[in-house]
Amino acid sequence: MKARALIAAASAALIPALIPALVTAESVAERLNDYPTAARADYVFACMVTNGQTREMLDRCSCSIDEIASILSYEDYLAAETVLSMRRVGGERMSFFQNAAMAENIVADLRRAQAEAEVICF
Repeated sequence: MKARALIAAASAALIPALIPALVTAESVAERLNDYPTAARADYVFACMVTNGQTREMLDRCSCSIDEIASILSYEDYLAAETVLSMRRVGGERMSFFQNAAMAENIVADLRRAQAEAEVICF
């Protein structure tokens, strides 16, 4: 009976101590996996088309998107990809995406992340 009381007391003391660690681990996992798989795959496919379709390039391109994901949130990545996509459309209405400082800053953040990923992975 005394052993059960000791186990119960130890459990009562240990559980509150573990809760912050569990919350932190969950938020780290969420932060590291905030890019949808399809977005990562699209990046890797495009990277491999540009750099060669070999196993080595698969590894390097996968590394690259992982590095970008560690630097930019998915929302920032998506905003930059949207700006770049809109720049390809052209036309008078799309001139905002060509000239606006905000659009330039969004794309510049992506370019910096890509440059850092290139240094690390390639």
